[in-house]
Amino acid sequence: MLNSRVGILSTPYALASGGWLSLILLFAIATAAFFSGLLIQRCMDSNSNIRTYPDIGKHAFGKKGKLIVSIFMYIELYLVATGFLILEGDNLQKLFPNMEFEVGQGLTIGGKRGFIILVSLIVLPTVWLDNLSLLSYVSASGVLASGITLGSIIWTGAFEGIGFQQKGTLVNWDGMLTAISLYAFCYCAHPVFPTLYTSMKKKHQFSNVLVVCFILCTITYASTAIFGYLMFGPQIQSLVTLSLPASKISSKVAIYTTLVNPITKYALMVTPIVNAIKTRFPCCYNPGFLTIFIGTNLLISTVFVALAIPFFGSLMSLVGALLSITASVILPCLCYLKISGIYRRFNGQLVGICLIIIVGVCLVIFGTYASVLDIIGNL
Repeated sequence: MLNSRVGILSTPYALASGGWLSLILLFAIATAAFFSGLLIQRCMDSNSNIRTYPDIGKHAFGKKGKLIVSIFMYIELYLVATGFLILEGDNLQKLFPNMEFEVGQGLTIGGKRGFIILVSLIVLPTVWLDNLSLLSYVSASGVLASGITLGSIIWTGAFEGIGFQQKGTLVNWDGMLTAISLYAFCYCAHPVFPTLYTSMKKKHQFSNVLVVCFILCTITYASTAIFGYLMFGPQIQSLVTLSLPASKISSKVAIYTTLVNPITKYALMVTPIVNAIKTRFPCCYNPGFLTIFIGTNLLISTVFVALAIPFFGSLMSLVGALLSITASVILPCLCYLKISGIYRRFNGQLVGICLIIIVGVCLVIFGTYASVLDIIGNL
């Protein structure tokens, strides 16, 4: 999944927010996301000219549909990239809690803010690249990194004196919307499904690929959530790595593994945005210059957002509620209804899809409201 490496870190916090029964919602969201993934495949099979996610929106609802799909997709990528900077700042502050950066005479930038700026400088050269093939190979190690993180968490709990003694709560209604939003954030890979489908030689195996991916990711999410919640209970922080004892070797393995992946993925997140903006410029401009100019300004803007809203859990909850549910569940359902023409005849499939859309819209409204209130409360 697009955000499996980041999502796995927040699932224990999501479980702590909603209680043990919220795990049912994790599986429900996974099922809905899997179903909408199959709908994307059906939409693409209807027209061989569909190659990207915005193309599906255009085929269903014309230019306005393409614009709406593009807006949700690019805003989601932008905020996920911003979340990467916050994640890096949080974990580096965990490793070096007393670090300060001197800027000029008598001006110091403390801890997390300084690390966010430092990471942005490290990431900067990657957003200037036109060929991201090397970064994509490094980023693909995210599956291995997720396994290492889960193994390190279990090792810390079993052999580093923490144990799995926390009982937690059965259900916490006050935090249920946060839990749902963070679970939804874990399944926001749908904008890349058309690209994946197009690149496959044996397209009939796409559904099998989805099954394997969703099962593996869901098992990993649920396992991390359960072990993390049993270890730290309701006191767990928005990133499980922040609750691990920094002095333990297994904890450092988890944290350092966490630090590597976002640095390589940042450019992969913002490159589609850069390319979309580049198409708005006249062809007389040098493409290399445009890449550097747009990429640099995008990076600077995400730094400002990360410094202004440095709350990883709250921001990713907003992304999950407003953007992930919309882009990964609601829009595929709406596009399929229009493209297939199934909305013209009443049957069980129409009822099921409409029910998913209605529930999704309710979650978007109430989840976004709760996330915004949480962000405002933390400012």
